[in-house]
Amino acid sequence: MHSFSRAAPLTDKETPRWRLLLGALTIFPIALMPILSRFIFTCALTAALPLSLLAQEAGPKPVAAKLQPFVDSHVLAGAVTLVATRDKVLDLETVGYADVAAKKSMEPDSLFWIASMSKPITVAALMMLVDEGKVKVDDPVEKYLPEFKGQMVITEHDENHILLRKPKHPILVRNILSHTSGLSFKSPIEHPTLDLFPLATRVRSYASYPLMFEPDSKYQYSNEGINTAGRIIEVVSGQKYEDFLKNRLFKPLGMKDTTFWPNWEQIARLAKSYKGTKDKSNIEEVQVDQLKYPLDDPQSRFPIPAGGLFSTAEDIGRFGQMLLRGGEYDGKRYLSEVAVKQMTSRQTPAALKESYGFGYAVNGATFGHGGAYSTNISVDPQMGLVLVFMVQNAGWRNEDGKKILPVFNATAVKTFGK
Repeated sequence: MHSFSRAAPLTDKETPRWRLLLGALTIFPIALMPILSRFIFTCALTAALPLSLLAQEAGPKPVAAKLQPFVDSHVLAGAVTLVATRDKVLDLETVGYADVAAKKSMEPDSLFWIASMSKPITVAALMMLVDEGKVKVDDPVEKYLPEFKGQMVITEHDENHILLRKPKHPILVRNILSHTSGLSFKSPIEHPTLDLFPLATRVRSYASYPLMFEPDSKYQYSNEGINTAGRIIEVVSGQKYEDFLKNRLFKPLGMKDTTFWPNWEQIARLAKSYKGTKDKSNIEEVQVDQLKYPLDDPQSRFPIPAGGLFSTAEDIGRFGQMLLRGGEYDGKRYLSEVAVKQMTSRQTPAALKESYGFGYAVNGATFGHGGAYSTNISVDPQMGLVLVFMVQNAGWRNEDGKKILPVFNATAVKTFGK
């Protein structure tokens, strides 16, 4: 039987090369652990960031550079701009301030009252019901809302008399979507703000007044018409208008900040509104005069389909991308291509100078819509671009203000166009 004694440890000179290499490989990742940890954390954080934020952080900011002079000259408080293709956000930039007095910078997720940019969103919701065969655009409105039966039209009037007669045809759904119905801009009960009464009450008041003109004979921009479309959504779907939008559009499309009632966290992100001072030498903060405060109280203020939404550049960009893609987004279809075509091509009669689709102003090459406080979206299907311009301006203090949106559009097209 052989006996074995414990061998003495080998010296470095005696240690085989393979053991030295194995030891080095064992120590190497331990030494690099802090670096590796930081790398892994950075990758995880980057993956969790919204695509829009990554776009904003990356590279130069050509739009902000063009808009900064308007901030420096106290014409513009601040803005958020977005440029997207059908598939991705190319550019998200901020410039200036969300709150001038507090020197609070505009942020990518700043919230804005988008006012009449709500109109195409309402129309998109109604066109979902058209796609489902539940509404037809050539039907009379009275088919869905009986209170409009027997509505008359004004044929002549002065301070002493009004002469009424039966219109050649009752207003059609297509008329309320294209501002050719003869309905007024707003009802007398929508004063001093537009959100004081439930939607059903406001729409009944529209039906109680005569039409301003024969349907199809004129174009007259009308909140009443789009609000009426919102009421049709309620009656046909059996849901509250705001619930239909939330369930069918906002949640599935990822428009997480689009709402009629911004909560406390969203109000903290709400950009202040500004207009020119009386002497036009500067800008001053103002409240949104068409809405009742507090903004987060659904018990005392009601949704305005024609102009009540708050949103962000990213949310509006998603909606624009969905339309640019023909009604589909991220594998889910929201609207048929036919419905999108109706929304984004001329629907006003050829005899009228105004070119308007269903919910959008159209000019052949592009379609888009603005808001009362100077927000705007423009979609160019040929170039494949969605341009979103978010500001809160209740009246430019001088003519330079009118140059800001064209400067953004021109810069975006020059920089990102095909």
